[in-house]
Amino acid sequence: MKKIFIYTLLFSLSFLWSCNEDSHPIGQDFVVAFKHPSIDFSKIDNEETIQLIYSKVAEQDGQIHIKITEDKATYNVDYSTSVAVTNHEIILPIKKGETSTSFTFKNLIYPFDRSDKLIQFEITKIDYPESIIQGNTSTKISFEVSIGGSMDPEIGGPNQPYQVFIDLSKDTQTKVKRDSWDLGFYNGTYFRVELNSSIYMAVKALDETDLSKVTKASVGNLINEVAVGTFVDSNKEYIDHPAGDILQTAIAEIKETDNPVYLLNMGYEVGTATPAAGSAAVAGNPRGWKKVKFIKRDEHYVMQYANLDETTYQEKVISKNTTHNFVHFSFTTNDIVNVEPPKLEWDLNFTVFTNLIEGNGSYGYSDFVVNNLKAGAKAYRVDVTDKITYETFNESMIDESKFMNDQRAIGDSWRQVTKPQKLFADRFYIIKDAENNYYKIKMLAFLTASDVRGYPKFEYKLIK
Repeated sequence: MKKIFIYTLLFSLSFLWSCNEDSHPIGQDFVVAFKHPSIDFSKIDNEETIQLIYSKVAEQDGQIHIKITEDKATYNVDYSTSVAVTNHEIILPIKKGETSTSFTFKNLIYPFDRSDKLIQFEITKIDYPESIIQGNTSTKISFEVSIGGSMDPEIGGPNQPYQVFIDLSKDTQTKVKRDSWDLGFYNGTYFRVELNSSIYMAVKALDETDLSKVTKASVGNLINEVAVGTFVDSNKEYIDHPAGDILQTAIAEIKETDNPVYLLNMGYEVGTATPAAGSAAVAGNPRGWKKVKFIKRDEHYVMQYANLDETTYQEKVISKNTTHNFVHFSFTTNDIVNVEPPKLEWDLNFTVFTNLIEGNGSYGYSDFVVNNLKAGAKAYRVDVTDKITYETFNESMIDESKFMNDQRAIGDSWRQVTKPQKLFADRFYIIKDAENNYYKIKMLAFLTASDVRGYPKFEYKLIK
């Protein structure tokens, strides 16, 4: 399948043009740069579109000359391009009225026979009046860690139907419907189960161990209590602690015996209403209730579950694996579903999220960012000063003591959703992934030009 980068075309031009050390005032110059400075070879199973961006609309036709440098790679053996190569050079057209151009890179060695190949494309000449080469003057296709770029996580607009998992080192994103799963069964040492906080689920342990004795009538007094957003401080016990500590899940450690029945609020469907400009509509109709019981059996999870008035139950055995943080389960399919990428293949999650308001309990947040704490990805915020800016921040400025043991290190702190809605430009973030790559990340937007929510953008750069 043809694989095209899913990032929005017109991202922060200031980042694109300024990341070259030999900066030059743009003015009215016609600047050409690669959209991405690096691309992960291992993610190209067939084809990849390589895009070049202009600083303004082309007012006439022209040409871009691109030099190809190979390291342990050979044209028409390991790769090919949609544009003919002559003497290790390709020439791309600049067409009047356009803001970009591209060519296709085709991988000829999938599955891969080795991981030390590198192909670099470098702009060497632009046949166009008052043009300069600046910014991402080259792009490198290799198996190395991404050095940075810009991303538009596709959470899907003001209903925010998707959770988007970001892998900074591979410059990729993975999106899943946030209502495609209900529970996550932890693969680590402990036997813990997490709720899907993106659909506002809640749960309460009952003074009962027999599923058949729990009915709609017996829990009727709890229906309005076990919920998110009741503005009662005590309801925080019905959600997983939002900091991400696996030992603070609302469902207690699962044992071999004496486990209680839980009353499970299934949260809400993804919203479908069209909200006013600047607003989000993430919650739709209630999804109802379940009664569930969890048992530890031979190092596996056993889950028994039913609707409230059912006298029989279904049972599902769930085994742990070593590749992911959780095994996810859906009551819609009554089966395991794929949600998160492998635990070492994502760093950030753009999602709807259940957080806490001090003194008022649990509350739902949109436009939220979670770091992959359970796999070791940590972050901290840096406030801009006269001496510290996103552009000047470097390896020597990293403060290891500031990395937070909290998956909300970015959270909602990057934007203001109450009027006047705005993006905070006085801060950026440092991310350390599970493989000890360090990145700086700056948010660029969460609204479109017409104030439609659910369109975040950010840029990032490898600093160590």
